[in-house]
Amino acid sequence: MTNTIDFKQVEKNARIRDFENEKEKFKQDHNGINQEEINQAMQVLSKATGGKEVFIGTKRSPQSRVKFAQFIQDNIDQLEEINYLDNKEIVVIWKISRKIGFLSNCIVDDIHKKNPVPLTQTEIALLLKRTKNNINPIIKSLVDKGILAVSEIGIAGNNVRANAYFMNPNIIFAGNKDDVNPTLKAMFHRVPKELKNLPVKLF
Repeated sequence: MTNTIDFKQVEKNARIRDFENEKEKFKQDHNGINQEEINQAMQVLSKATGGKEVFIGTKRSPQSRVKFAQFIQDNIDQLEEINYLDNKEIVVIWKISRKIGFLSNCIVDDIHKKNPVPLTQTEIALLLKRTKNNINPIIKSLVDKGILAVSEIGIAGNNVRANAYFMNPNIIFAGNKDDVNPTLKAMFHRVPKELKNLPVKLF
């Protein structure tokens, strides 16, 4: 006796299971409230506003305005274990960490400005209360070690080329770790061997 398979029924059952799974996931994502209950609530709100289209949102947390940069602790721990950075470099990294721009990871003048301006090496020296001659070899070393990246941004006074500096997001990052800027990724695509085996990689 040959068993026949009703493929239409199998497909129908699969669609029903998918639909039920989607409903359950929606309920889990919305604290136990299902789609029907939300639709009913939206209808009530729409009637209360005279039939106008209604949108629901959550109040923004006061903490969402807080500016922060995330230190990738496991990576820093590894660099400490191999003595990758000297004390002068560590001090510079710590002091410029408060000037890391959100998403760009650029060292900027003011992290609270809508359009912050990148700090040049001269301006970084002023920020750290050092002379440019004193800070230059430290910045250069951090660039060579892949902790910082440098990009030309134009011509400053006296026809001197001006550069912007960016922090390696695998060391310190100001932004969403799951959405690193592609340009930033490209800047740190090639790094010294010591940074290729870091325990945490954002890209």
